[in-house]
Amino acid sequence: MRFQRISRLLIGASLPAVALSGCASTGSAPQLPPASFVATQEGPGEEYIIGPLDNLTIFVWRNPELGAKVQVRPDGRITTPLITDMPAVGKTPKMLSDDIKLALSQYIENPLVSVIVDNFSGTYSQQVRIVGATEKPASIPYRANMTLLDAMISVGGLSEYASGNRARLVRFDKASGKQKEYQVRIGDLLKKGDTKANVMLAPGDVIIIPESMF
Repeated sequence: MRFQRISRLLIGASLPAVALSGCASTGSAPQLPPASFVATQEGPGEEYIIGPLDNLTIFVWRNPELGAKVQVRPDGRITTPLITDMPAVGKTPKMLSDDIKLALSQYIENPLVSVIVDNFSGTYSQQVRIVGATEKPASIPYRANMTLLDAMISVGGLSEYASGNRARLVRFDKASGKQKEYQVRIGDLLKKGDTKANVMLAPGDVIIIPESMF
């Protein structure tokens, strides 16, 4: 009886230490849910915002001569037949088509205008940035349903000295108006094929990958 009582005391005393070691191993930053559980169905993302250097096709129904294929200039504007220096950056395709329609209404009656984004770069708020110990740090356009794996493939994976499981994802939280930081396990995702380490990304995410300390 005395031996059993001592054993129970020892086990009870060891539980807090185990709990503390478990907390320390996961890091202070929270983790995001796996992409496989979040994206159960494919669907469209938020409506696209036109950015500098995007390539657009502008179609005017029954007036093809007023349409054009244009690239948004670095100053954020476009020029089409009858329209000079129309601001495009920061607008959705629908917003831009409405503005073009209004401008063309001076010349033709009830124009029907469509704007299609052919190739996109995106505004800075819609890009995903990957910095630190990766093969080629880059800023890539966000796509609907983009995951961490998609982003890492785009930059060629981790560098030789990367500490992938110590990586952090920084995201702007609209509700609080502050940046939030999450732990991401890129090492497990790329080297072990752990699909639970794959998470959904959001426009404006920044992925920071530190180098190994050893």
